[in-house]
Amino acid sequence: MIEATLSERTLSSVPSQSPPLNKSPYVATTAEALGNYQANEARTWYKDSVDANDPVSKYAFQRLRKTWFTPEINPKFKLRRDDKFYAIGSCFARGLENALAQHRMAVESAAPEFARLQAANKEVSGLGFTNKYNTYSILNELRWALDPDADFPRESIVQLTKTTWDDPHTTPTLEFANLQETLERRALMQAVTKRIENCRAVILTLGLAEVWRDVKADVFINRTPIPSLLKTEPDRYEFHLTGFAENLANLEAIHALLTRYGHPDVHIVVTVSPIPLMNTFSTMDIVVANTWAKSLLRTVAQEWATAHSNVDYFPSYEIVQSSDRAAIWETDLRHVTGAGAQHVMEIFLRNYLE
Repeated sequence: MIEATLSERTLSSVPSQSPPLNKSPYVATTAEALGNYQANEARTWYKDSVDANDPVSKYAFQRLRKTWFTPEINPKFKLRRDDKFYAIGSCFARGLENALAQHRMAVESAAPEFARLQAANKEVSGLGFTNKYNTYSILNELRWALDPDADFPRESIVQLTKTTWDDPHTTPTLEFANLQETLERRALMQAVTKRIENCRAVILTLGLAEVWRDVKADVFINRTPIPSLLKTEPDRYEFHLTGFAENLANLEAIHALLTRYGHPDVHIVVTVSPIPLMNTFSTMDIVVANTWAKSLLRTVAQEWATAHSNVDYFPSYEIVQSSDRAAIWETDLRHVTGAGAQHVMEIFLRNYLE
């Protein structure tokens, strides 16, 4: 059985077109650098003797005073309205699905089969069940769905009570169910994920760099294990603060999978979720831990996008972080307001759709 996890062996064997870590991902001649400078209208942060409130807002210190930050974006490619879309990753993926669906575009990841699942919290959609929070769990799900040699590790599904089981590769937005229903949900997840092979447009959102590994099943999982399991099986799981090379290798493996099994003209937009960590299992202050994780994922995303002509980075993280805090965040400073989410989605659609 080939498990969908990355060991030292698989890390070294992942095909990669990204530049070596000791080489700059982008090098320009003097003429090219000066050309970049002249062409980039958003190149300067501040200038003396300029009115901070000038409505023209040519400089960053002016644009950052506005309620909603709108960055200059030069997308590598455009996505077509008749493309099939697939969004995978954390909750930004769900928001994008809604925005695309409202424009009557085909969104394969927003499968009606998921929407019909009964969420434990009546105020949320069953689609939250599909959230993927780290590069390991995204890669896992794609391997299990696309690679005929990658078998799902059945032993990673764990028993919680006499009648309920948990699939730690999903998000627990649904009521826990018996083993048969849990396995049926797993089969549904893989069947829907397989639809990505027909999608020209793939949007991938990175969320977490703190990851848990099931030692017994030898596989990284999607989220923190259920608290009761950490008490009853304290040696089963181990906590990882993952690094740059590991996450980049996962993204390169994802690119290789989609190149081999996906749409022949696949285009990938990668973004980083602005939603902060709820808790940290490290020794860091939660604010410090969150900054570390988002910085790492943001850098990995840029490196990956720079390495491939069919991968582009969309700055949802920067849009949220640079907008007015009172407007963009709910009172918990963790969830983006409806107006904020709409602003982000409008920028995406305006820049990437033909």
